[in-house]
Amino acid sequence: METTVLVVEDEPAIQELIAVHLQDAGHRVLRAADVSEAEAHVRAALPDIVLLDWMLPGRSGLDFARALRAAPRTKDVPIIMLTARAEEREKVMALEVGADDYLTKPFSPRELMARIKAVLRRRAPHATQDVVETAGLQLNPVAHEVRAGTDRLDLGPTEFRLLHFLMTHPNRVYSRAQLLDAVWGDHVFIEERTVDVHVRRLRAALEPTGHDALIETVRSAGYRFAAPQ
Repeated sequence: METTVLVVEDEPAIQELIAVHLQDAGHRVLRAADVSEAEAHVRAALPDIVLLDWMLPGRSGLDFARALRAAPRTKDVPIIMLTARAEEREKVMALEVGADDYLTKPFSPRELMARIKAVLRRRAPHATQDVVETAGLQLNPVAHEVRAGTDRLDLGPTEFRLLHFLMTHPNRVYSRAQLLDAVWGDHVFIEERTVDVHVRRLRAALEPTGHDALIETVRSAGYRFAAPQ
C-alpha cells in the first residue's frame, strides 16, 4: 500500500534527492520548504510519516515537531528528524520533543529507507509493505492479496485496507470514527455508519473460510480483530 511521506527540507538539492529515492521505493511524496508549507499539507491530510529538517527558515523543525506532538490530531504521526547537528545534546532534544528517530547528515538513501521502515513498523504497521499472517489468514500488501491456506479471498479495496489495519492492530478496539480516520483518511467526511457497511462486506468475504469470526463487534465501542493469543 502506498505510504505518504511529508519531506520538510529547505535545501532544494537535498529535498529532490530524498524525494527521488522515496518515489523509487514506492512512496508518495509531499514536499515543504518551511513550516508554513508543512502545516498546509498536514491540514489537508495527515501523512504517514514526516521527514523533518531541524534548521528551517522562520520556525525550526524542532518547534514544528513539538507542535505536532501537542495537537490531538497529529500527536501519533511518526517523525524522523534530519539534521547536520551531530552533538548528543541535539539528539536528546529531538527525541524529547517527540521525534521517533534522528538521522545526521550526510546519510545514505539506504539508511534513510531502513529508518523509515523501522519507524513505520513500530508506529504505523499498516503503512508498511510487510506480509501479515494470523490464524491462517495471510494479507500481502505488495500483491494486494488475501489468502486463507490455498484459498484466495476476494476483497474490495476498502475492505482490504480495513482488514490490513485491523490485522496490524490486533486485539484493540477501534471506534467507527477511529477507523474512518485510519482507513479512509481524516480529511474524508463520510458517515460513521459507512464503517458498518464495509465491516459486513469484509465479514462476508471472510465467511467461507471461517475467518469472519475474527472481526468482533464490541457493543457501544466499535470493532476488534481478535487474534488468537
